Amino acid sequence: MATIYEVAKLAGVSPATVSRVFNGMGVSDEKTLAVREAARQLKFTPNRTARTLRRRAAEVIALVIPDIENPYFTEMARGVEDVASQAGYSVVLCNTDSDLAKEATYLDIAISEHMAGVILAAASDHTNLDGLLAAGRPIVAVDRGTGYDIDGVIMANRTAGQAATENLVQAGYRRVACITGPQHIETAYERAQGWRAVLSRHFPDEEFDDLLRYSTFRVDGGREVMEELLALPEPPDAVVAGNNLLGVGAIQVLTEHGLTPPKLGVAVVGSLPFTTLSPSVVTVVRLPARHMGVTAAKMLLERINGDDQPARTVVLRSEVQAARVPSRG
Repeated sequence: MATIYEVAKLAGVSPATVSRVFNGMGVSDEKTLAVREAARQLKFTPNRTARTLRRRAAEVIALVIPDIENPYFTEMARGVEDVASQAGYSVVLCNTDSDLAKEATYLDIAISEHMAGVILAAASDHTNLDGLLAAGRPIVAVDRGTGYDIDGVIMANRTAGQAATENLVQAGYRRVACITGPQHIETAYERAQGWRAVLSRHFPDEEFDDLLRYSTFRVDGGREVMEELLALPEPPDAVVAGNNLLGVGAIQVLTEHGLTPPKLGVAVVGSLPFTTLSPSVVTVVRLPARHMGVTAAKMLLERINGDDQPARTVVLRSEVQAARVPSRG
């Protein structure tokens, strides 16, 4: 018996589109005809029991995130919930701890519980969405890509890394380090690329590889690598933290060493959730996390309601709040 994947290939559409056609969801006439013709040629018969169940999709959205303790993601969740509740949907919050096995379990639950759709900040670049797509569940990726042709809402991460680094260089700092998250997560990698681009432009004859540290996106990761950087034969005179929690960890260590900003310059990508420092001594590149959640929820609801346009990606811009400290230049 033919599979949904074979029908999709012959029709030139995604498996999710095939599923939508046979579930009576909104799909363009052209794609509907292509799917039904492919199904006829392949003698494909959809599982009628599964179709009946899927039509009863609960008015529930799964929001799958890697770290529920990070205020960035809780702010994003608020944006999702605001939009979803207005549309009559409930939101189930799923925390993966960036663990693929936990993530896979939550995605399976989204299918088995007939949830209407999923908003996902992927745990890894190895996240598997085949089951969700085959089941016809709309998915919107947030914060980072997935490698799948689905809707997404991301930050201009390279630009954010550039803005943070440029601010420190303009303030007179020269040996600027970068602390960021796991290298395989595009958010971390792109922010580091922004850091590198600025230093290469201002100091083309210097090497800075020893000042780049990939870690976790958590406070303890910031603490650990900040200690490593301070132990270098030639320590940095400033640091870019690739997210808010890394920034907290780095500032804790600097405070313990008597290097409170601006003695050692600090720029953070993402709003600092808690610190005893005056916000005027740290440059903050603010990320519109709540707006990301609002945008993602609206896109998902459009898909749930039958929108069949090609996948789109929305890129959100950051805003720099520069430290108010005397220039060292």
